[in-house]
Amino acid sequence: MRRLPFYHKVESGGMNFSRQKENFSLFLLFTYIFLLIIFFSVILLRLFQLTISKGSYYRRLSDNNRIREITIEAKRGKIIDRKGLVLAENQPVEIEQNQERLLSKRNYYQSQVNGHLIGYRQLADEKDLKNDLCQNKIKPGDKVGKKGVEQIFDCELRGKNGKKLIEVNANGSFLKLVTVIPAVDGKTIPLAIDSDLQKKAYELIKGKKAAVIGLKTKTGEVLVFASSPSFNPQAFEDKNSFVENYLADKEKPLFDRVTEAAYPPGSIFKLVVATAALEEKAIDEKTVFEDTGKIKAGPLEFGNWYFLQYGKTEGLVNITKAIQRSNDIFFYKTGERIGPEKIKYWSEKFGLGKKSDFPFDQTEGNIPSPFWKEEVLKEQWYLGDTYNLSIGQGYILTSPLQMALVTSVFANDGYFCQPQLLKSSKPKCQKIGISKKTLDLIKNGMEEACANGGTGWPFFEFKISQSQSKSVKSEKTDSTDLNNSTDSTIKVACKTGTAELHATSGLPHAWFTAYAPAKNPEITLLVMVEEGGQGSDIAGPIAKEILKTYFERTQ
Repeated sequence: MRRLPFYHKVESGGMNFSRQKENFSLFLLFTYIFLLIIFFSVILLRLFQLTISKGSYYRRLSDNNRIREITIEAKRGKIIDRKGLVLAENQPVEIEQNQERLLSKRNYYQSQVNGHLIGYRQLADEKDLKNDLCQNKIKPGDKVGKKGVEQIFDCELRGKNGKKLIEVNANGSFLKLVTVIPAVDGKTIPLAIDSDLQKKAYELIKGKKAAVIGLKTKTGEVLVFASSPSFNPQAFEDKNSFVENYLADKEKPLFDRVTEAAYPPGSIFKLVVATAALEEKAIDEKTVFEDTGKIKAGPLEFGNWYFLQYGKTEGLVNITKAIQRSNDIFFYKTGERIGPEKIKYWSEKFGLGKKSDFPFDQTEGNIPSPFWKEEVLKEQWYLGDTYNLSIGQGYILTSPLQMALVTSVFANDGYFCQPQLLKSSKPKCQKIGISKKTLDLIKNGMEEACANGGTGWPFFEFKISQSQSKSVKSEKTDSTDLNNSTDSTIKVACKTGTAELHATSGLPHAWFTAYAPAKNPEITLLVMVEEGGQGSDIAGPIAKEILKTYFERTQ
């Protein structure tokens, strides 16, 4: 099988390559045509994909390169007080070149005064984004309320972001405005707070660790909500260095002492013990105990504050005098009669030991009992524990808000009203089952406490200045003398409290609670000064100035 050459001889004796060359040319031609067909097929297929299959997609990409979308952050809703005074609002900031978000700056007014009430906002974190239950969802870069009203009403306040579409050139420079989809502003939140009283209260407790809560008696509307030390919400909004200082401050300015703090209430708790004893028929208006200055429970002695301070006793004491003079001996023996279980039962009827419907973060506090002590402390309950509980000492813990609500029950003729944050909210009040006879006895004792001989000495002669318009007419002319100043006496019902504790300062917590006017109460007020001293000496004058501001304005 000999390999043949690529040529053959012809008769003429010459060489002929024509047949082989023709075949090779045809091969090259078909190959070229085939490649052209493939090439154009690919082009057509790609063209089809670009124009038909994904045409809209690439058009959008093209438009996005040409059209820039700028987020217009919705103006967060205003927060106003009961008279319409703006406490917080947003002001839009003008857009800058290449800015991708039109921000809306939040401004806080009287900021430290309202710090714990209003709260603050921060950039939403992953948890906020994941757990957002509002209709208008937040996106990365949005801010959300973190405390106070800003957090509670975050959904209502945030509004709905808008868009601003602008056309840019290849360099990203502005060419023209295409369209604007306006943002929808957040809702205005009308609080029940009274800014005049709020400011006055904060000025009086500034520099102290203290709390003031004031309620509109018949509705439960919160007129005063002040906690000190406080903070400036603007620091969080503007991201300045004060935020770090707040976090490191040992005085805990971010801690809300109105609702989150828990303290032994001292003698204002005697109002609850008195109610329990009267309703359980352990005592009545004729029951008297002799003040011996001190009594014993086993090896321990328990004294009356008056004896311990002045070495004096007060003779025979009934329920009215016991409240008037805050007599410890009377309440030791009363507590012994009814026992800790009944005290706990009535405490819970007053809302102690649990959270109210108020939407702020709250402590439940603690109302101890024999079962609690055995379970938690692994110790037996003794008579001395009952004595301590009967005067608001020992293991009992309550918040200022809780004790204000206790006081409001007597101001409101036995109705317990849930605190209301918003103005004109529908009152949520219900009777807790206290007889009129019991209410009258306790209210009478509270009135006597703020009269001569009681413990609430700042209110013995509580008078306010009034500006009255008086018309003086004569036979010849009519004349009117305006703004004649007169003094008016306002009767106040109150209870003082001094809660001893083992603090390094050696000073007790100072409590003072009151409602006024005594016969037709408009306002219920509670003041607590942490490690302040005697309730009547420290908290009482603060309450007096706040009530003076309220009545001089309204009268």
